[in-house]
Amino acid sequence: MATTLTAEEEQATKQFLEEINKWTTQHGVSPLSWEVAIKFLMARKFDVFRAIELFHSYRETRLKEGIVRLQPQEEPLRSELLSGKFTVLSVRDPSGASIALFTAKLHQPSKTGNHVVLQALFYLLDRAVESFETQRNGLVFIYDMAGSNYTHFELDLSKKILNMLKGAFPARLKKVFIVGAPVWFRVPYNLLSLLLKEKLRERVQMVKMTDLPQHLPRDCLPEHLGGVLPLDACGLNKHLLATQNGRSDPVDELVSIPVDGVSIHTVGPEALRLQELMDHVGALHRPGIYAEYEEIRKEAPSGTFHCALAPYNQDKNRYADVLCLDQTRVCLKARRNERSDYINASFMDGYKQKNAYIGTQGPLERTYGDFWRMVWEQNVLVIVMTTRTDEGGRKKCGQYWPLEEGGQEVYGPIAVVSQRVEKHSHYNKTTLELHNTENCEQRQVVHFQYLSWPDYGVPTSAVTLIDFLAAVKRHQKNAVITMGTQWSGHHLGPPVVVHCSAGIGRTGTFCALDICLSQLQDVGTLNVFQTVRRMRMHRAFCIQTPEQYYFCYTAIIEHVQRQGLLIDSQ
Repeated sequence: MATTLTAEEEQATKQFLEEINKWTTQHGVSPLSWEVAIKFLMARKFDVFRAIELFHSYRETRLKEGIVRLQPQEEPLRSELLSGKFTVLSVRDPSGASIALFTAKLHQPSKTGNHVVLQALFYLLDRAVESFETQRNGLVFIYDMAGSNYTHFELDLSKKILNMLKGAFPARLKKVFIVGAPVWFRVPYNLLSLLLKEKLRERVQMVKMTDLPQHLPRDCLPEHLGGVLPLDACGLNKHLLATQNGRSDPVDELVSIPVDGVSIHTVGPEALRLQELMDHVGALHRPGIYAEYEEIRKEAPSGTFHCALAPYNQDKNRYADVLCLDQTRVCLKARRNERSDYINASFMDGYKQKNAYIGTQGPLERTYGDFWRMVWEQNVLVIVMTTRTDEGGRKKCGQYWPLEEGGQEVYGPIAVVSQRVEKHSHYNKTTLELHNTENCEQRQVVHFQYLSWPDYGVPTSAVTLIDFLAAVKRHQKNAVITMGTQWSGHHLGPPVVVHCSAGIGRTGTFCALDICLSQLQDVGTLNVFQTVRRMRMHRAFCIQTPEQYYFCYTAIIEHVQRQGLLIDSQ
């Protein structure tokens, strides 16, 4: 079928490419082609902004799941492609939609990891949607559970497959049929509510195998639902595998942009203008925002915790259930006779700034030395503390710096001298001088301690916290200017260390507000939901309670009204 577009569709494609290729130019990679652009636009009915959102969701999902530069002739992907587990049928439904089939009975979680299964799914579907007919007419997905049991089912994998098809794959998903679902899948609880995002549920039908011909004509259906497909039924898979050998995916270059140089917090099509933000909060109210947070909270962490869980590191964690992701943890420099480089601290991106913060727990007495080594090794200029050492009769954080002016303490190889203490109405600012006893170098670090966070809950007003944030940013900016040519990294300087007790609640709230308000100042838009979701990819479980999440919204609105950025419209 020829790639024939209407005048409006051609105009939308040009607009989409113009926006996306601003992004590719910024990242120094090849521009997106017209053909690939059409795939994303077709999937969103040529709604440019939704197609851009899909493009970035697709990129981020592939990167997160390791679906990059696939080699179909190499194991284990080759065997997975030829297994018949995922099959793109050579026939179409009457509307011209492609039919993809997942045979649950063939999946053995004990033998094949989710990672390989998802690679095969993306590879086959990417090939299928190269067809303009499939792009135009969409995709029907059959989830064949006939003859399967618990040993073939894995909730996390099923959830990813179904939700990715709708929200992270450039295809117009027309219908999902779950065929022959066993009783345990249907009752006594509805697993669909766990598996599916709300917008996808309406497209899903659970049907008996005998009822499927009512929805799809018999000549569209494979004969072996609920069983092993014969090899000739997988002919399309083998043909694709053979013809695509050695050919790179046109999006691979974009997907595999090194994450080291690029912040995950950039402006996307999901950003809201101020009035849209106000309308959003006004429509949902507190219960709706709490439900929005619950959607984030239920998402599994995006990485692993092997190092934090190692027996010899567990006493370095203040709380047994607040751990660092292996992928973003701060590693201390190797020292002789030391077994571990672990500290409960994570690099976190800021707005358009990679590793803008180090989110960490309140230091324990036994980790004071590690904390100050990290501050030294990462060239930190500012430490932000959002808790008192004791609150409500509980120990929240150790006294890891000399409290009184003129006081001095030695923590491992770093001697810390308190030079000046300034007491403000809601925070203390302490100038510290660090002396490295191993190389005789010295530096200055400023410690900001916010004092107005209540023992429980969140502040009733955001004014003092946002003023505190502004003071922190002013000092960081001036300190970077003072460094001059001694600092050659990002123009906003080295990471700011931010901590509370666990390093996820108030810490996450502080960082989320900074990111959102920075974007607001830069381009006039923001998105709390997306910011918090992305933040948790670096510091797992950031924003600990629905109250803290709701506070992010109310704090921004309070700031906006105080600054006169939007007339209060009730």
